[in-house]
Parts: sequence; structure tokens; C-alpha cells
Amino acid sequence: MRRCCRTLLVVSLWRACAGHEVPMKKAIPPLMDPIPTLPEITHRVFFEIEVAGQNIGKIVFGLFGKTTPKTVENFLGLAKCNVGVGQKSGKELCYKGTTFHRIIPDFFIQGGDFTHGTGVGGESIFGHPFEDESFEVNHNRPYMLSMSNCGERNCNGSQFLITLVKTQWLNDKHVAFGVVLEGHDLLEQVEAKGTYGGKPVEVVTISNSGEEPLKPEDKETHY
Repeated sequence: MRRCCRTLLVVSLWRACAGHEVPMKKAIPPLMDPIPTLPEITHRVFFEIEVAGQNIGKIVFGLFGKTTPKTVENFLGLAKCNVGVGQKSGKELCYKGTTFHRIIPDFFIQGGDFTHGTGVGGESIFGHPFEDESFEVNHNRPYMLSMSNCGERNCNGSQFLITLVKTQWLNDKHVAFGVVLEGHDLLEQVEAKGTYGGKPVEVVTISNSGEEPLKPEDKETHY
């Protein structure tokens, strides 16, 4: 079927060019901007993951605390579970025990709704939605950690995204504030539990979360 489609495409292109001179010189490839290096990693955060109650390992993030200090403070507090209860929800401000409520293969994994677990809730450690700090870091590679929002500017809470592919259409709309350092293979396992409608086929839970000491390699340049 694919071979047939390719044949039809070639025939269509040939017909379109019939009676016209076909350029024989090679096209000059467009200039491509190099992928910039990532900002300095200032914090190292881990999630231990369970699928259907079975532990499958750990994801480790590197956070960009100098580029997005407030966003990192919020995520770090929720991961460490040491910032008390929400001013509005009255629930513990904590990622531990929450689920990845939305998993879309070839796109992203979404979590952080500790109040409802469906994507409609959550709360920042500041008690209110907070502003988009910086769009300096682009979504120009997979495994970026980015804030989810309400679809508008300056409404960040506790929900976040882990991208699975390059998602440049999220640039200037979602604040990227970290990158996955370890656990890419684990994320592939999580991705396999997703659907193109977003609802996971099995429950994927953050069974534990917290901060780890930085490693020497975390200070190296990340491309």
C-alpha cells in the first residue's frame, strides 16, 4: 500500500512538471540554527513510578533554578512535600501519591493534579496561579519538563508536562524549566500506557518524590 502511494506521488509530481524545465542543480540546504545549550542545572528531583501498583523505577529531573527560580521553587516544594496544605484546596501540597492523568503517545505525559487527579485541579505553593517567568528555554528536544496551564498566559499551578518528542509549538506558551536526566527508558514504558485520547489504559502513579544531591555531571554542559 505504501509502495503504491509512493508510486502515485511520483507520477503526480512528474505530471505536474511535464512541459516545464526541471532544475538539475542541487538545492542549497537551509541554514539551521544550532540547538542551544540548556541552562545550568541547580536542583535534582526524582519521581518513583508505579504502573498498576508495580514499581518500575525512577525518573530524575534537572531543574533550571537560575532561569526560572519561582517555577522551580514551586515544583521543588511539591516534590519534597514540605510546604504544608493549599490555601484554597486545603489538601497537602505534594506530588507523592498522584497520577499521570493524561498520557498521549508521541506527545507528552501530564501530571500534578493533586486535588482531583483529572486535570481540572491542583494548586501552586503560592496559593494562586503564578506568572510565566521565562520562555527562554524552548521545547526543541524530547524529555523537557514544562508547566501545564489553563490555556492562557500567567495561570501556572501544580500541573506539569513531560514532553516525549520535540514540541516547538509549545514555545512561548508553556514555561520549560527542567529536563529529564535519567529514566528515558522508563518514560517509554509509561508512554505505552497512553492513548491518543489521553486516558491511560493503566494507572500510573508517582509513589514517591523528593530532591537528590547534584552529581558532578549535572554541572556539565547539556545539549
